[in-house]
Amino acid sequence: MPEAKKERIKDLNKTQSIPLFGPRETQRWIQTRPSLASYKGWGPGTTGSLTMRTPMKPVTFLLAFTLLCTLLGLGCPLSCEVCRGSGPTCSGKMKVCEDGQDACVVIVGESCTKGRHSLNTYKACMKYSDCYSGFVSTTMGPKDYMVSNTHCCQSDGCNQGSVPPPQNNRTENGLQCPACVVPFQETCPGTQSARCVGQETHCVYFAGNVQAGLINPKFATRGCATESACYAKAGAQVPSASYLYFLRRADCLPAPQPPGRAE
Repeated sequence: MPEAKKERIKDLNKTQSIPLFGPRETQRWIQTRPSLASYKGWGPGTTGSLTMRTPMKPVTFLLAFTLLCTLLGLGCPLSCEVCRGSGPTCSGKMKVCEDGQDACVVIVGESCTKGRHSLNTYKACMKYSDCYSGFVSTTMGPKDYMVSNTHCCQSDGCNQGSVPPPQNNRTENGLQCPACVVPFQETCPGTQSARCVGQETHCVYFAGNVQAGLINPKFATRGCATESACYAKAGAQVPSASYLYFLRRADCLPAPQPPGRAE
């Protein structure tokens, strides 16, 4: 065999014994092929031009998931902003509501407890059937009262806005109701009287438990209220701007007319 041909066969055998892509050769090859350099899953057996697909963004996924639930009627859980704070508004994280909670709520309330005033905001999930949108005022005494504005809604994040603080009209309207505030008990004698103010035309008697941190002590209270307070029923969870009340008793009747006053 001619010497030149033997040399070519010898060189060919050396080439076949070398890996197709060593570390340096692989790096050099990738640098010349940017479309493949960006694809982390490239490996032996891959051929052709490959492009790495960017994972779907979380926001895009949530929108797609919500749309799918709507189209298929799957009843996807509601998401609401959740926060509690002092002042006319608050901001917090979005939370997926629990089963049975089909509404978002935002409440701005002004309260006076034994002469101490505060303005607070509360946002959360709740049952739509327990939620009342509008103004509520209750008075248990001249230095114990609570007024609030509430907005209930049923779409994701619909409570991220704010509602105006309630108007606090303390002008007496001539009506009176039995009044008392009794903590740690579920009965209230109502031996005193509260003078109703503004739009308060009904007498209420609420009793149950109030969520206060890690404990849920009993409470009972009686006094004047707007007719809108009659929306609260026994068995309901009723939020205020400061606390969450679990009602076991919720009586609401028109306030008696004073003597000599026309019905």
